[in-house]
Amino acid sequence: MARKLISSGSTFEAQIGYSRAVVAGEWVFVSGTTGFDYSKMSISDDLLAQTEQCLKNIEAALKQADSSLKDVVRVTYILPDASAFEKCWPILRKYFGDVRPAATMISAGLADPRIKIEIEVTALRAAG
Repeated sequence: MARKLISSGSTFEAQIGYSRAVVAGEWVFVSGTTGFDYSKMSISDDLLAQTEQCLKNIEAALKQADSSLKDVVRVTYILPDASAFEKCWPILRKYFGDVRPAATMISAGLADPRIKIEIEVTALRAAG
């Protein structure tokens, strides 16, 4: 089975030793993705801005893997503050409202105190 590694350009990938996404056959596994703007290595203080940036980062990785947000079958949301999750719902609905992947929300500490949300997805590669 062919394996393809996808990079976002984040310095964290080399420092920690992981890929933004891994394509394995027809599957795309996207690592937990934060709201960092990887081109500037900056992150907003706002949860909703971070949520939007997470999904843009995931969308870019999926595109490199010949997939898209429409192909997502599983999503995991991780937030340090579970009570903040509902604030994210309008943005999540904007991206996944029609796709409706299987989903889990976990409340846990994240690697950097600036990070308010991390999102991980599994998708199928686009047919064709």
